Amino acid sequence: MDKHHEHHHEHNHEHGESHEAVIKIAAASVLLIAAILVERLCPGLRTWQLLLIFMVPYLIAGAETLNEAAEGLMHGEALGEDFLMSIATIGAMGIGFLPGAETQFAEAVFVMLFFQVGELFEGIAEGKSRESVAHLMDIRPDTANVERNGEILTVSPESVEIGETIVIRPGDRIPMDGIVTEGSSSLDTVAITGESVPRSVRREDSVISGCVNLSGLLKVRVTKAFGESTASKILDLVENASSNKSSSEHFITRFARIYTPVVVVAALAVAFIPPMIAGWSVFPIWLYRALTFLIVSCPCALVLSVPLAFFGGIGGASRKGILVKGSNYLEALAAADTVVFDKTGTLTHGVFEVSTVHPEKIDADELLHLAAHVERYSTHPIAASLRNAYPQENDGCEVRDIEEIAGHGVRALVNGKTVCVGNAKMMKSMGIEWKDCGHVGTTIHVAMDGEYIGHIVISDRIKEDAKETVVALKESGIRRNVMLTGDHEAVARAVAENLGLDGYHAELLPADKVEKVEALLKELPEGRKLAFVGDGINDAPVLARADIGIAMGAMGSDAAIEAADIVLMDDKPSKIAQAVEIARKTIRIARENTIFAIGVKVLVLILAAFGLAAMWLAVFADVGVTFLAVLNSMRTLKN
Repeated sequence: MDKHHEHHHEHNHEHGESHEAVIKIAAASVLLIAAILVERLCPGLRTWQLLLIFMVPYLIAGAETLNEAAEGLMHGEALGEDFLMSIATIGAMGIGFLPGAETQFAEAVFVMLFFQVGELFEGIAEGKSRESVAHLMDIRPDTANVERNGEILTVSPESVEIGETIVIRPGDRIPMDGIVTEGSSSLDTVAITGESVPRSVRREDSVISGCVNLSGLLKVRVTKAFGESTASKILDLVENASSNKSSSEHFITRFARIYTPVVVVAALAVAFIPPMIAGWSVFPIWLYRALTFLIVSCPCALVLSVPLAFFGGIGGASRKGILVKGSNYLEALAAADTVVFDKTGTLTHGVFEVSTVHPEKIDADELLHLAAHVERYSTHPIAASLRNAYPQENDGCEVRDIEEIAGHGVRALVNGKTVCVGNAKMMKSMGIEWKDCGHVGTTIHVAMDGEYIGHIVISDRIKEDAKETVVALKESGIRRNVMLTGDHEAVARAVAENLGLDGYHAELLPADKVEKVEALLKELPEGRKLAFVGDGINDAPVLARADIGIAMGAMGSDAAIEAADIVLMDDKPSKIAQAVEIARKTIRIARENTIFAIGVKVLVLILAAFGLAAMWLAVFADVGVTFLAVLNSMRTLKN
């Protein structure tokens, strides 16, 4: 059964279970009222006869709980909440047989019944949060339209092989990653990136699974098997995120392991020590207090609500195109003190473009035109940006004898004139006087027939939201924002000043970046963390070394999805600030739940030990706290 159907099946299963629970609760309630009436109307009934009457609603409400408790005992996990509930209610059912004790049958049944109502509410709340995550992750279609022997067949995506052609109609969700062979369209990428702006694609462009085709018919050559496609990878990440538990969740597991035995021992002490001192006639009173104490002690509010808060946080983040591989990374991000950015592709677009043209003796257009012709066949990114700035290639000019001089530039004959395009070294070697430029970027000098005719500055463009990202991070409590780059000192300084960064390190090789991150890690205050943000392809070693590796713009980049702990599916740096905010909110909610649950528990436990809390109040406190904590946790879904 595929995951999509599994979700559907689980949903129906959950729905059926809650329906059954409602019927059980209703039946047990009616029978409990009937039993109370019988007890009132027939005062002459014996204790064992009353027991039989009350046993019916008790078993209807509590059979499952008793069964779970028995199973827990068999597996050596005795001390769960089902076990505590079973012991307490069985004790309450039996207490009336002690000499001088009052019967507590109605109370025992009511406690079990109320516990079931609580379980039902928790189940519904948890189901809702799982559903919203499952719904949001419903990004893998069940079918693919594949072209075989001239006809289009609708098949299961698992059976489509790499190299086959699939047809994607308008309105279809793309089932597998591939390259467009025919057609053009715009794609809705919101399920992957969290961004609502459509992305246009045409022939030769790659498309990734999980996006919805909006307008045109596309034919796509499949490049990845269904299980390896982006949508599958994202789903697996979100579904397996719960296996990387946060220390809060580990704390709860450890807490329950120590807490429950302590509570059982304390309950035994409450039951037996006062009667030993004051005489056994008070034993029923203290036994009842001990049983109430046991009920209150159920740690279900904690056990349920804290993992649910993290689950919601991870789900809410993935809806925004932020994939968190585990709640431990969410917790680490909330404790971030320093964010280290790679420059190219993270804070800047990584695409060079002409930013300034300074001609001498000729006009700017002519200067660009000559430079573009000379660089016509070069594969260097700088050559590409010059060609983009002057795309009219077929303007009748004759370009001959193109010669690339390594480390200097390119020389060619344009309409019979020798044009040299290159760096300052080239001008120096030819004895041509050049002018320096005050603008930041890479300066390309141009000379014609040995005479200097101007220069062109090419620079990388800063991303539109990079500045607001740095401000937002500062506001959310990040102390230091540092940039690492392999680029020149002057370029790095200009970007760092423009964005208001706290520091930068320029002219670094990939290995130097790891060293710088290690140095920054040593400077962190106790308990705080360092996050590194890179575009993932050449940053894998640094992503792995930082406390939290954040890969950016990973739409379709496997290397980034593998190497990072948190993956941002689009190119916007502002997603980093969003991720920090979501992490902080999730941790805050988890802490609120922990303090609230333990606080109320301790209070009611003290009341129960001194006989100031009735058993039904104890259950009310337990179920009520759990329900409120679960509702609080669900706030993490709404990011």
